[in-house]
Formats: sequence, C-alpha cells, structure tokens
Amino acid sequence: MFLRRPVMDIEGWSPDRSIKKESWRTVLTLAYQSLGVVYGDLSTSPLYVYKSTFAEDIQHSETNEEIYGVLSFVFWTLTLIPLLKYVFIVLRADDNGEGGTFALYSLLCRHARVSTLPNGQLADEELYEYKKDGIASGNRGFGLRLRSTLEKHRVLQRMLLTLALIGTCMVIGDGVLTPAISVFSAVSGLELVVSKHHHQYIEVPVACIILLFLFYLQHYGTHRVGFLFAPVVITWLFCISAIGVYNIFHWNPHVYKALSPYYMYKFLKKTQRGGWMSLGGILLCITGSEAMFADLGHFSQLSIKIAFSFVVYPSLILAYMGQAAYLSRHHIIENDYQIGFYVSVPEKLRWPVLAIAILAAVVGSQAIITGTFSIIKQCCALGCFPRVKIVHTSSKICGQIYIPEINWTLMLLCLAVTIGFRDTKHISNASGLAVITVMLVTTCLMSLVIVLCWNRSVLLSICFIFFFGSVEALYFSASLIKFLEGAWVPVALSFIFLIVMHIWHYGTLKKYEFDVQNKVSINWLLGLGPNLGIVRVRGIGLIHTELVSGVPAIFSHFVTNLPAFHQVLVLFCIKYVPVPHVRPDERFLVGRIGPKEYRVYRCIARYGYRDSLMDDVEFEKDLVSSIAEFIRSEQPGTNGSLSDLENEEKMAVIGTTSTHAKGLKIWDDDEDVFSEEQSTTELTEIITSPEIPRKRVRFIVPESPRMDREARVELQELMEAREAGMAFILGHCYVKAKTGSSLFKRMVINVGYDFLRRNSRAPTYASSFPRASTLEVGMIYHV
Repeated sequence: MFLRRPVMDIEGWSPDRSIKKESWRTVLTLAYQSLGVVYGDLSTSPLYVYKSTFAEDIQHSETNEEIYGVLSFVFWTLTLIPLLKYVFIVLRADDNGEGGTFALYSLLCRHARVSTLPNGQLADEELYEYKKDGIASGNRGFGLRLRSTLEKHRVLQRMLLTLALIGTCMVIGDGVLTPAISVFSAVSGLELVVSKHHHQYIEVPVACIILLFLFYLQHYGTHRVGFLFAPVVITWLFCISAIGVYNIFHWNPHVYKALSPYYMYKFLKKTQRGGWMSLGGILLCITGSEAMFADLGHFSQLSIKIAFSFVVYPSLILAYMGQAAYLSRHHIIENDYQIGFYVSVPEKLRWPVLAIAILAAVVGSQAIITGTFSIIKQCCALGCFPRVKIVHTSSKICGQIYIPEINWTLMLLCLAVTIGFRDTKHISNASGLAVITVMLVTTCLMSLVIVLCWNRSVLLSICFIFFFGSVEALYFSASLIKFLEGAWVPVALSFIFLIVMHIWHYGTLKKYEFDVQNKVSINWLLGLGPNLGIVRVRGIGLIHTELVSGVPAIFSHFVTNLPAFHQVLVLFCIKYVPVPHVRPDERFLVGRIGPKEYRVYRCIARYGYRDSLMDDVEFEKDLVSSIAEFIRSEQPGTNGSLSDLENEEKMAVIGTTSTHAKGLKIWDDDEDVFSEEQSTTELTEIITSPEIPRKRVRFIVPESPRMDREARVELQELMEAREAGMAFILGHCYVKAKTGSSLFKRMVINVGYDFLRRNSRAPTYASSFPRASTLEVGMIYHV
C-alpha cells in the first residue's frame, strides 16, 4: 500500500464552481480577503516611492514643479497600468479562472499548439478546461497566418517559451527584492525617533531580524495567520488615506491640480535627463500590480476589481496626494530621509503607524513569497525547473504550498541584498527593473492572446502593445540606466535561473526523445506470447514511464536481466497538460497493450499545472479501480492488437474512485462496506478465495448491465494480483552526451544537467511508494 499522507480535498474542486453565479455576499467576502493576499505589496508602495524618486536624480525646489510632476506621474501610472490595463483588460484573459504568466502561455499553447511538452495527445484536447474557453473557434485572416507560422517554426516556439521564462525569472527575482525593500522601508521610520547618527546601525539589524522571522514562518503556512492579513492591510490603507486627507486639507488643498497631465510635461521639461532617470523611482508605485492577475485563481475577477477600484486605488491616490501636499509646504530638506513617508505623518502618530507599516510590509512580503512558490511549482509541472520538495500547508486550500529549498534560498538572497545595499535607493532600482520586466512580458503575451485566443483584430492587438508597451518601455529604459546602481541584481538572478531552467528543460526533452527512439517494438512484445517469455509471478507490476505510447526500453532491460514479472503489468505515466486543473472524472486514460490474455495495461494520470500531484487521492486504489472500471466498461468481444497500442484514441477516460457513482467500487477488509450507496444501488460482490492469507479485496459492481464471463475472470485475476501486492519499477537514468557531440552539448548535458539531476529531489510519486516494494532499474541514456 502507499504510505498515508494528509489528504487534500482537491478532488472536491470543480470548474463548475467558477461559472456559477456568485452572490454579492460571496463577491464582497472574496474582495475583503483579496485585500490581504493580493494588495499587501501594492499598498505599501507609499513607504518608498517619493524617497526613491528624489534619491539623487532630482531635487525638491520651492516652485513645487518637481513634486507636482511626480504626483502627476504617480496618478496616471496607477490609472493606466493597474486600473486600465489589468483591471479592465488583462484580468479577462484568465485560463479557466487562473491568471499569471503561465496562464497566458497556457492559453497560447492550446490555441496555437506551440507547447514544448513532448507528450501531448489528441485525447487531451477533449478535457473540459481545454475546450471550455472556445478553443474550437478558428482564427481568420492574420490570426490564422500567425498561428500557422508559430506552429511551423520551432525557433518561434522556443522564443515564446523563453519570453514566458524571463517573466517567471523576474517574478522570482521580485520575490527576493520585495521583502527587502518593503521591510527596510517600513523600519526606516526609526530614523525619525532615533538619533540620526545611530539609526543606520539599527535599521539594518532590525530589518534582518524581521526578514528571518518572516521566512521562518513560511513552513507553518499562511492559513494559520492568514485571517490577520486583510485586517492589517485594511488598517494600513485607512491610516495612509486618513493621513493623506489630513495633509491635503491642512497643508495644501489645491494639490489636486497636480493630477493634470500638464504637470508631467512641465516636470520633464525642467528636469530633463534627471527627471527621466527618476522614473525608476516613480515606477515603484505599481509594485505588486501583477499580483492582481497572478492570484486570480484564489478569488474572482469581480472581487479583485471591486477591491482595487473602490478601496486600494482611492486610498493610494489620497496617500500620494497627502505626501505631496506636505512636501509642497516644506522645502527645506535637512537630511536625505526627510523626503520619505514618515516625515508627513503627524508626530504623535508615528509610533503606531510604524508598527502598522511593519505588519503591512510583512503581509505584502508574504504574498510575493507564496507567489514565488506557486510559480516554481508551475515551472516544475512544465518540465522547466529541477524537482523540488513541495509541502502543502493547508488541507483545504490547494494553492498554499511551501518549498523548503526555495524558501531558504530566497531568505539568503534577501538578507544579502539588505546587508549589501543598506539603503532603499539601490534596492528600489533593482525592484523597479524586475517589476517592469514582468509587465512588459505580460503585455507581449497579451497582444498574442488578443489575436490568437480572442480572435480580435490585429489592429486592436497593435494598439494594445503600442500604448501600454510605450509607457512600460519608458519606465524600463529609466530602470535599465540604473544598471550599475542596483538594477544588475534582478538581471543577474534572472540570468542564473534562466540558465537553470533552460538546461533542465533541454535535458528533459533529450531524455524523452531517447525514450521515444528506443522504445520496444510491439512485435517484440507479441512475439513473447501470453507469458511474455518470462515467469509470471503473483502481484501487480507497475512500471513508471514518461512515454504515452509504446513499451519503454526499461522493460526490456529489466526482463533481459531478470526474466520474471508479475501476472498483471501496468505501464504507468504521470503527465501534465496545459490546463490549470484536470477534473477528477477525467483523471485517467486507460488502455490495453496486446491481447487480453497478456494482462498488460497502460494508465496515464493527467494533471493540470496547478493541480496537486499524488496528495489528492488514495492513489493505489484509484489506479487499480481505474483499470477495473476499464475492464468492466470495455466492449465485449474486443481484443487488444497492434493498433490498440499505437492509436491513443482507443484509450478510455476513467475518473477517480470518487467519480464512479454508478460504476465499479473497490473495497478492502479494513473499510466499512456498508455505505450509503449499498442502500440505494443493487450490487454484486466478486470475492476472492478465503484461504489466501492476505488482505481481502472486493470489487463491488453494479448488477446491470451484467459483465460477460471473460471480464469477470479478468477482474478476478486483478483482485488476486492486488491482494498479492504491488511492486514499483522506477527507472534511474544517467543521461550522457553521445560520442561526437559538440563541446557545448557535452557541457550542458554531462555537467549542467547531470549536476541538477543529482541535486534535485526524486519525483513526487517515488516518495509515495513503499521502499520495500520499490525497485530501481538503472540505464545510461546517450543523447
């Protein structure tokens, strides 16, 4: 039996939930919860925007043209990017309720068939979520030509994947920089209550202690303290908006005039190159906007739109206007930190606001760290990142995960950035470049989605990328010019992660190609006869393979050296498909290899890139039950042949045990057979002989329609095999570059991929197999 784990109720998830009409109470509840999860990072940006903008490129003068110009830029940036681009346009490009860079890439993979995953099948296109968004609708005109071009040229497909990975790497880099700048900016309030000669020696240690505490708490999961997130952010938004209103009426009621775009023109005209370089600081006002799209799967479009439009957006505008109003009446800057956030806070409120700011910074950092975990999980699902240990911290919410290796790596990098820079200027330069790069990637992918997925005019796509791309390119250039002043950090981090992802993806593809080229001929299998030319012992032999068709070379390698195998042989494959979730009733594809008397089956378990692998089902029972259901539902008189192996359409779609409402049930002696279904459904039991001293297994099948005798005999053998036990044959391959390969390929395969393979985790399913029943078969792959 499989080792027992905490079971996650992901099988209770249904895509139908997302299409049900939500009540206003539900929407408002989700909007309230989203404030703590989605907007923690964005809401803390007033802590450091003005300070970063006025760091060194421009100076605040008595004419107030600089501060009015910055306020105008902040207002229109918040209006155009988060409000117009994300709330009104990008949020609509969801992948069956999921958002983020991989959601856009997944949409493109399905509509243009540009996925680099090598194990795609026609049966995957029949999945509920694959066709739900109208993929069957054809493109016309330019859209059709663009789709054909992408499908024909592998180079363009690799470029599209690289673009998605660049955005992913920058999100990971943001996971390092956001906690650093948020926490450091929050504790910078100490500079106003501590001696100016000592505050710099206090801020860095305090920030590091908070960061250590933050990353230490990750393994407990956000569900334990998540109930505090929304109240903290709401309290923080109330504080900054109330202080903003006070400063506006107390210092400068006419500051609203600065919202006119004319002040942006005056700002650039006066400051020229310095003003352009300062845009890197202004850019930070939209830090965290991408989370609205990335965290869409946990909430709903309407709830996120309501929370931003009616709470976050007005609160931020009031906060920035209040700071500008205060600074417009305080022109004498004695210290460089006097332009920061806390100087505009009334002196009596600074300590309480400081405490709330630190809590809000921790909440905002928590969101980006959790988001980094999620995107790493998606990369692993697409074969673009080495396998890591994924721990589910909540039994109810599948999106709450913890990855130990990534957590401690982020912590070390975050502490290194904080200690290395020791100020917000350099950290903000780094964070700004990471943020704007992710937005540029989203804009590029979104322009393709408009044409290929929405079937809209190419003119609309060009207008989208030209308008928003121009704005973001302006900020990107201003951030890139600060390369030597901190912006090199996200570039370096992304470069390292991008190399790792490409090496792992390249090695994975080459390994799969080797499997395909060296799979065993079906004629060889048929030539062995019903006994496969070996001794058939009692039990089920489960061979894991990456192949979705054919007999893997590992099988012939095994039987050549050990000519004995189990009476039931299952070639099992776990694969991810380019959809967020696979419904439980579509989980398995089951087919037969060879004639019935061979007792050889193929079972493919399909998962979406956001599904939880192996933790969501009692896997052994589901596996055996799916094969039994296939035997029961198979048409009488059919017999496996060569065409059954080669034609994937012969495979049947079988759900998990929980979905067999009117089908076959499986029952062990340690389970209660008197279920509710027995009182409502007429059942027949096929019971094994009592003299076998093993756990008894029963298949409970419906009385009608009756199975033929051949199917009952086959089910009897399957039960006896399960009672005898299950053995797991796992391939342990060593990938080497074949003789004559180029130096570059030898370096990538023999050094890079081999290093990553030896230091990555074993597959998730391998840890679920009992060690006593597991056998690893080693092979050398010359690719």
